[in-house]
Amino acid sequence: MLCQFTDAGGRPTLADLVDVPGVYPAGRLDRDSEGLVVLTDDGAVQHHLAHPRFDKEKGYWVQVEGLPEDGALQALARGVDIQGQTTRPARVRRIDPPPLWPRDPPVRFRKSVPDCWLELFITEGMNRQVRRMTAAVGHPTLRLVRFCLGPYQLDDLQSGQWREGQPPALAPGQKRSKRRR
Repeated sequence: MLCQFTDAGGRPTLADLVDVPGVYPAGRLDRDSEGLVVLTDDGAVQHHLAHPRFDKEKGYWVQVEGLPEDGALQALARGVDIQGQTTRPARVRRIDPPPLWPRDPPVRFRKSVPDCWLELFITEGMNRQVRRMTAAVGHPTLRLVRFCLGPYQLDDLQSGQWREGQPPALAPGQKRSKRRR
């Protein structure tokens, strides 16, 4: 599903799930990623959540190919070079597989190649950043699920579900638009 409300190619979009007029994503997920998408009708909230200047953490559960050694995790934590830019430091640790819905289509399973789950927090959002970061340390991403964006958490929401929430506190001096959601 595309993390937008329209698509000229007729592919599935957020409009197929969310029937709320005038909202748009605060940060997007690529088509191969899953998880939390925050929708808002308030440009200030969108800017506050999406702009790297505000250091809003985005948390991801990442299933990677192979079993990353400590050195690979330390490289992710320091920041890695992707497309000529060094990423900001990240927080990362190995985790047990998180309780998730089945993936459609399922992740390719290979008997001869183990996999591992990581919990990774970043404060920027370059295009396909997490996938490029894990690939840079030799562990391509197999499945990527965003479970938090700033103060918002996936909690018990399942794939395709949504709920209304309260807008977060804004930075000092930042004003909300008149409409908010």
